[in-house]
Amino acid sequence: MPEHVDVLIVGAGLSGIAAAYHLQANCPKKTYRIVEGRDALGGTWDLFRYPGIRSDSDMHTMGFSFKPWTSDKVIADGAEILNYLKETAEQYGIDRHIEYNLRVVRVEWSSERAQWTVEMERSPSRERTTATCSFLFMCSGYYNYEKGHTPDFPGVDRFKGRIVHPQQWPEDLDYAGKQVVIIGSGATAVTLVPSMAQTAGHVTMLQRSPTYVVARPATDPFAMRMKKYLPKKILLRIVRWRNILLTMHFYKIARTAPDKFSAAVIGGARAQLGEGYDVDTHFTPKYKPWDQRLCLVPDGDLFKSIREGHATIVTDTIESFTETGIKLNSGKELPADIIVTATGLRMQLISGVEVYVDSKRIELAKTFNYKGTMFSGIPNFALTIGYTNASWTLKAEISCLYVCRLLNYMDRHRFRSAVPNFVEGSIGEQPMVTLTSGYVQRALTELPKQGLKEPWTLRQNFPRDSISLRFGKVNDGSMRFSR
Repeated sequence: MPEHVDVLIVGAGLSGIAAAYHLQANCPKKTYRIVEGRDALGGTWDLFRYPGIRSDSDMHTMGFSFKPWTSDKVIADGAEILNYLKETAEQYGIDRHIEYNLRVVRVEWSSERAQWTVEMERSPSRERTTATCSFLFMCSGYYNYEKGHTPDFPGVDRFKGRIVHPQQWPEDLDYAGKQVVIIGSGATAVTLVPSMAQTAGHVTMLQRSPTYVVARPATDPFAMRMKKYLPKKILLRIVRWRNILLTMHFYKIARTAPDKFSAAVIGGARAQLGEGYDVDTHFTPKYKPWDQRLCLVPDGDLFKSIREGHATIVTDTIESFTETGIKLNSGKELPADIIVTATGLRMQLISGVEVYVDSKRIELAKTFNYKGTMFSGIPNFALTIGYTNASWTLKAEISCLYVCRLLNYMDRHRFRSAVPNFVEGSIGEQPMVTLTSGYVQRALTELPKQGLKEPWTLRQNFPRDSISLRFGKVNDGSMRFSR
């Protein structure tokens, strides 16, 4: 691999592959390299190995625009998604640009040389090596790959069974016929329950509070009907945009008529479980829809596991772990052979990388997000941040297109650096991510901020972002260029 490239992409997951494709397509003269800290591409879809791992968005929008998802299955499992990513990387020659087992630990921008020096650690030797680039594109996701979040449960050392976190799922875990308690109520928990319930003795999902859970078909009924009448290429484009607009429509209803939307979702759970089930306790959240992400369950598999008696939902809080399970504050005890702590992620926007600009350490929490892609005071630096209310890939791709536009603009005008210039006090500020989910709230003090006006806002609107990032002015008055 060359020691200097025009663009260094950090991360060979979904975002990194998208960045590489769009660089090849829109900036063909640019050299690039992808460094990946792990020993395989795929990011999230290679890391997570827990039972039932699957997408939490439909694959027609989570798949790439340049390589449409062609399977009938729109809520796909992790292995299918990983194969899709590998196939994409091979098809477009992206895999030849990836160097594995290189974890970026420190980067420093030099204004004098107009380039980044990137320090990396090679696994497993931990040998340090460096490279340089003119533009640094972070495509490393938004959470800590090394470790998930696990609260300090009282008495955890007393438990005689096995405790696992989904992010470090052991290959040798045998749960057949065992009593399993899964702590959590998010996407991971509702995925694990029906999958493990197929062979476990019984699975109990222990939640502190309920989440909005929506059943949807594992295949797209509209696509299945229309495939008889339309050419595949045209159909896939129509289905992609139909799903984008439907998602936006339902999100708008959720935010403008939350009571109506909430009643519909809770009513759906009641229809799945029957009138005798205590939906008010176990499937009626205390927050408004989309204050946190909704959980999708394909073909209602979670509800089916409950109906058939293979799984139980318990809404309570933990007093302490015991030798044989968990004692709840209600006085009830849950027996367990295995406890799964599906208690969330640790957000970490740039994988813990130390960032310096002309020898000055940059604290990301003190910067402002620019167009959902760059940050104030950091030159030639972009980060992929996906949507919270739609598929990650939608925002990832238009962020890549914006970076390509920026690079081509700089070349035309012979600029060597571009830095978003935020004037303190010029507009108000708010958290970059407004979800109330625990993993977001725990990380707020470490995240950048956003302003109240464009271009310093992080929008959750794909059509508006598409117009702004693909066709808006590159030199908009907030970006400072230098030769």
